[in-house]
Amino acid sequence: MMRQDPSEKAMNRMEKFVDAYCNKSGTFKHPNPDVTEAVVKGLAHHVDTLGRPLCPCRFYPDKEEEIKHRTWICACDDMQIYKYCHCLLFVNEEGLPITEYLPEDHEGRVMHGLVKDSVPDKGRPLRDKAEEREVERRERPS
Repeated sequence: MMRQDPSEKAMNRMEKFVDAYCNKSGTFKHPNPDVTEAVVKGLAHHVDTLGRPLCPCRFYPDKEEEIKHRTWICACDDMQIYKYCHCLLFVNEEGLPITEYLPEDHEGRVMHGLVKDSVPDKGRPLRDKAEEREVERRERPS
């Protein structure tokens, strides 16, 4: 079954959100417009089908259940705690995900190495939740 394109209304909403969030967080859209478009389309599709911009880059056994948790609603907890976007939607000027605030053994830090935040005074409104998130991550079965 072919997936229907998201509505123009949802696309416009998500494009405005992405621009505003980049400004608010001190990040940039991915320099490859195809990457940005694919993620924005996925977010807009979820707005149309679920009513919320659930991260399109993850697998969910039950999307309806997932939106109740809020963890993966864009801007997701990883973005708000660590300023790390695994979708590569919110990145630094070079197009790399910011990994500076991630725990050293986090998959993003392992894959991309240390990527410094050039605008540390912006973003990370949930930075005080980092320790709590790390405990949850370590307790989660692999």
